[in-house]
Amino acid sequence: MQIDATDRRLLRYLQADPDLPTADLADKAGLTQATCWRRLEKLRAEGVLRATRAVIDWAALGYTVEVSLRFTLDKTAPRAFDEFLDAARDVPEVTEIQTFLGRVDVRLNIIARDMAHYQQLYRDQILQLPHIADIEALMLVSNIKLDEALPL
Repeated sequence: MQIDATDRRLLRYLQADPDLPTADLADKAGLTQATCWRRLEKLRAEGVLRATRAVIDWAALGYTVEVSLRFTLDKTAPRAFDEFLDAARDVPEVTEIQTFLGRVDVRLNIIARDMAHYQQLYRDQILQLPHIADIEALMLVSNIKLDEALPL
């Protein structure tokens, strides 16, 4: 889909403030409210604007430990990837699943209330995932940059 300067302007304002009412967004972008609404609907229909979502501060809810686990899978089983991913989706504390080409096959991002909770998750759920050949754990110390906004 081709987007023009007006669409870019709308997306830039939405990235900065997703809760901006359509009337205010239209005013900032120099559009009528109806035109703004139509353009937003077109961006949604084309799949450019996929969702407006809540960003949750897990630490504020008591989840103070975040760990990135990198897995190498035993790929001798024909459905190793599918079976691993299906099982990983069932772990509620898994907040992100990514697959890769290279030495690492899958990365899971996991949150836990504290180290005791993480150890329990690791023993009772993570080590039970199928087809694991190797695991590398990276404990998050701090987020230096966490930004999904694109330069529009």
